[in-house]
Amino acid sequence: MSWNEPGGDKKDPWSGRNNENSPPDLDEVIRSLQDKLGGIFGGRSGGGDPEGAAIKGIGYLAAGAMVLWGLSGLYTVDEGTRGVVTRFGAYVETTSPGLNWHMPAPIEQVQVINVEQQRFIEVGYRSGSGQAMGSVPKEAMMLTKDENIVDVRLAVQYQVKDAKDYAFNVLDPNSTLKQVTESVERGVIGASNMDFVLTEGRSEIVMAIKAEIQAVMDAYKAGILVTSVNLQDAQPPEQVQGAFEDAIRAREDKQRLINEAEAYSNDVVPKARGAASRIVQESEGYKVKVIAEATGDVSRFSQLMVEYKKAPAVTKQRMYIEAMESVLGRSNNVLVDVKGGNNIMYLPLDKMTNRSTEEAVAAPVSHEPVSTSLPPVKEFKSDIRASSRERDVRGR
Repeated sequence: MSWNEPGGDKKDPWSGRNNENSPPDLDEVIRSLQDKLGGIFGGRSGGGDPEGAAIKGIGYLAAGAMVLWGLSGLYTVDEGTRGVVTRFGAYVETTSPGLNWHMPAPIEQVQVINVEQQRFIEVGYRSGSGQAMGSVPKEAMMLTKDENIVDVRLAVQYQVKDAKDYAFNVLDPNSTLKQVTESVERGVIGASNMDFVLTEGRSEIVMAIKAEIQAVMDAYKAGILVTSVNLQDAQPPEQVQGAFEDAIRAREDKQRLINEAEAYSNDVVPKARGAASRIVQESEGYKVKVIAEATGDVSRFSQLMVEYKKAPAVTKQRMYIEAMESVLGRSNNVLVDVKGGNNIMYLPLDKMTNRSTEEAVAAPVSHEPVSTSLPPVKEFKSDIRASSRERDVRGR
């Protein structure tokens, strides 16, 4: 119960007096409070100037409070972050990593922004830890240039490039970037055919989307740098996926057959060109050979014609002898002159015959006289030439 209520101990907690009828003495209360503060700050209780001691104590309290308030303005900016300082809500400066100070609240405040963190947004799908990728038809379904519907899922990674712009120019940068991405994506997809989106045009579409998103965000001065745009998936709607898969398989079979035909062509055409070149070169060589042989025959015939005009009989006899020499050189006959001698000759006719046959088969057919390697035949031919020369001399 209270001290001044019936049944209480009737003691005044401020003055220590037992006064149950009158209110507490205000001067006594102030004096008691001064004594207590003087004891705390080194003053003497019950002596000196009470009012001066009170003012001095209040000054100490105010100075201590000011020191604590000033120390509350110290803050640390970590590596990879920036501190945006505002004074009564207005931008003041951007601080770098390290220990910094600002005027404590409520005058100035600091917003620390991570400028190296890789942030990302998902358009057309949602993914989470341990969850499968789920499509969001409202964002994923888009109309192409050829009036087809395609399901596109896009992921955009970005980071802060200007902490001031990121903090002040856009109310919700993440939401703004998502809306810009969806708008740009629909514009790029709407300007492309469906086959281009599903097959060879993915890289071009991603580059175009990234460039246009960055241009729009720079125009907004959002302080955002788009680092990458990933086309997670692009496919026809679920209702017609079977038909599109059949079309894709047919396109792949077509490309495979084209590749096989090109490989066969690359194998056959060089061989055919090589064979054609070889035939052309052989024909050129044959042409040169025939022309040379014909030129030689004409030259020999011209020279022979001159000699024939000088001595027709001798030339005729010589031509006959050369023709016989060429004929007999390829035959198996062996001629031996035994006149004027009684020597018995031993000839290995079987070996000579086989050797002559092999040489005749191996030797090419030529218009030039072919001489045999058999000594008796050569001697016989020499005798024939000598006798023909003697007859020519006598005839002359």
